[in-house]
Amino acid sequence: MNANQSFFGGTGNNNFFSDYASIRNGSYRRLLKAYYGRNNNSGTASSGTRANTSNVLEQILAERRNPKVSKQTSEANSKLTSGISTLTSAVKTLQNDKTYTASEDGKTSAQDKVVSALKKYVTEYNDVVSAAKQSTLSKTSHVASMMKSTNANADKLKEIGITINANGTLQFIENQAKNADISKVQNLFSSKNSMSYGSTVLSRLQFAGGTSGTTGSTEKEDTVTSISSAAAFKADSKKLASDELYEKVKDQNGKETYDIDKIFSAAKSFVKNYNGMFDAAKSSTDSGVATNLSYIKDKTEKNKEALAQFGISVDANNKMTIDEDTFKKSDMSNVQKFFKDYGLSVATNASLVDHYLTPMSKNANGYTPAGTYNVQGASQFNDFI
Repeated sequence: MNANQSFFGGTGNNNFFSDYASIRNGSYRRLLKAYYGRNNNSGTASSGTRANTSNVLEQILAERRNPKVSKQTSEANSKLTSGISTLTSAVKTLQNDKTYTASEDGKTSAQDKVVSALKKYVTEYNDVVSAAKQSTLSKTSHVASMMKSTNANADKLKEIGITINANGTLQFIENQAKNADISKVQNLFSSKNSMSYGSTVLSRLQFAGGTSGTTGSTEKEDTVTSISSAAAFKADSKKLASDELYEKVKDQNGKETYDIDKIFSAAKSFVKNYNGMFDAAKSSTDSGVATNLSYIKDKTEKNKEALAQFGISVDANNKMTIDEDTFKKSDMSNVQKFFKDYGLSVATNASLVDHYLTPMSKNANGYTPAGTYNVQGASQFNDFI
């Protein structure tokens, strides 16, 4: 594992946070002391000792599931949960087209509305980060992912009057925000672009809002969908390049021809899973996922004209659509030739997206303010917790 490794809130993180909570509140120390105390008082291994050992282990597991926390930590957990909700609203305000238009009565300009929305976002963002530093909830892993995305967009945020402090919180520069191009703000937080900063932050908040100390079903379903779509897209790409798909069959008149309905079905599935893969994987902050999605997008962009000849179009938001009539009128030998090149190429990247999205337990000794792992020691962990 690299010294700084991104993460996306897997089971390993939940175990880690639970372990950390037990260590911090003294659970392990008390229980292990009791366990070793019993062993030291007993010169031989006995059934009683084994029973005591079993009881201690059960207590450890019980406290890991329901850790005892201080009043301060309990308040932080509560603030984090409520803060995630209010920050979600702040992001949605910045994604709302009405925020970028003057009020109907003309008393509030679009610029003033945007500045107010940005100021609110920074305040709510900082409240969430501050609460996460004291929280023992596993949803802090999603907060760290959000912070990592913020760090990746530092230059764009600076252009609209937002800078990142050393501790991971944000600084709002109002005068700079007032002079910023509001179209840059709208693009940065765009809900229409699934890979925008605003869309990524919102997805992490939605996952965090669905968890309470454990990994929620929403995140599990999203991970499954991501993997399923990437794997299915890879399979469709290879199928469209295969010789088997283009084997000719005899029609009613005994003439050999392509099974166009069968080929179109594969192409339709390809388009569906292309869109599904990007939609489902947009929340991942894993660099391997992002890199290979970018490769697929670039390869598709370079082949837009060729795809259009077969009735497959790609819009400005990287959404694919397919026109059935145009596709079915295409020369299927050209379709196969095209997908033997483009299809097999993007299938390789889809395979890697599938690989990087596969849930894996990840060990960590610390988080940085930028939302990354650091496995070198507890000093980096203290920067975040």
